Amino acid sequence: MAGLWQRHPRYMLLIAVTLVTTFYLLVTANMPPRAFYIQDTTLQSRLARSKTIYSKVPRDRKDLIKKFGPQPEDVNMFPPNVAPWPPYTVWDFFPAAFNCPHDVERLGALGDGGKWVCGISRVAEKPDCVVYSFGINGESSFEAEILANTNHCRIWGYDFSVKSFGPEISILRSYRTHFKAVGLAGSDKPHGDPPMFTLETLMRGNGHTHIDILKIDIESWEFETITALLTPYIASGKPLPFGQLQLEIHLWNKTFHEYLAWWETLEAAGLRPFWTEPNLVYQNYNKNTTADLAEYSFLNIKGDNIFIQDPKGPQEEPRHRYGKH
Repeated sequence: MAGLWQRHPRYMLLIAVTLVTTFYLLVTANMPPRAFYIQDTTLQSRLARSKTIYSKVPRDRKDLIKKFGPQPEDVNMFPPNVAPWPPYTVWDFFPAAFNCPHDVERLGALGDGGKWVCGISRVAEKPDCVVYSFGINGESSFEAEILANTNHCRIWGYDFSVKSFGPEISILRSYRTHFKAVGLAGSDKPHGDPPMFTLETLMRGNGHTHIDILKIDIESWEFETITALLTPYIASGKPLPFGQLQLEIHLWNKTFHEYLAWWETLEAAGLRPFWTEPNLVYQNYNKNTTADLAEYSFLNIKGDNIFIQDPKGPQEEPRHRYGKH
């Protein structure tokens, strides 16, 4: 055996890594169920305070529209560089003024790729933690850090422009990821080039009724897609099927009136922005254009998702941990 190791060290190392990985997967797959329990006695009071603070934002927005409009149709997204130089851009009307009631952490690479998450600790041990990520583009530092910071979260990734997640996801954690080269849209186009599906269709195919963390970066298609997603939930009064949303917004070719109506749809559905940052990487390479891109993170304040409600009691980890691919 020693002689074989000396003659073929790389081959033997590969075998060792494979055996260790296989053993790890077999052990973790057959672990007995563990109880999952969180009790945060001040969560509801913190949420109530956050809602009170945010309730002022729509009123302030109306006042700002009246000042620089006075109608939404009259407001410039980015005022021209001429007198009287109105002191605003479109982003000033939509501040991330909701206080996340938990820890806020940036997961993923600095610069382009990372996202701000509210309460990753709430799903660190959640047995049925589900994450959906739309828009991979060969960079998966965000998804890799979710896997590193949780023990059971599984990630479903979708992007028709690439064939897999990026290299940031380690082999040891890749068994908790699932990827398909399809896109997210406001209606199903299974025979399109590329194939496109609604969030509802993808969730149904995966056997999911909830998503804990939803990331969307789909290059301006978020307007059509999210409108189609939210409309039936607003009409029915039912809560959205996800706990929080990390979203890059692309304002290309949008008017203020159009964007305002879309944003108010998000608010009506229960989404509250708790973090934002402009995409200065895009701006640096497009100096002659307006600052059209920004990252926003939203908390869903309706329903009983893990970020706004403690579990009703200890939950056991499902025995069938792998779900559908």
